[in-house]
Amino acid sequence: MPKLKTRKAAAKRFRATGSGKIRRRKAFKNHMLEHKSSQRRRRLSQLSLVDERDAGNVRLMLPYL
Repeated sequence: MPKLKTRKAAAKRFRATGSGKIRRRKAFKNHMLEHKSSQRRRRLSQLSLVDERDAGNVRLMLPYL
């Protein structure tokens, strides 16, 4: 079997947890932060899990995750 290629864009955005779930960054934390409350910015800084319905697609993009 040939080696499988990793989608490098996805590799930069997703990481696996110890139990095999996939972590992601939250959206809306890139610009225009001045008018967002500090509580909201702090909440957006935390990592969250990829939904299980999307995890299959992410795993196809990252065969060696």
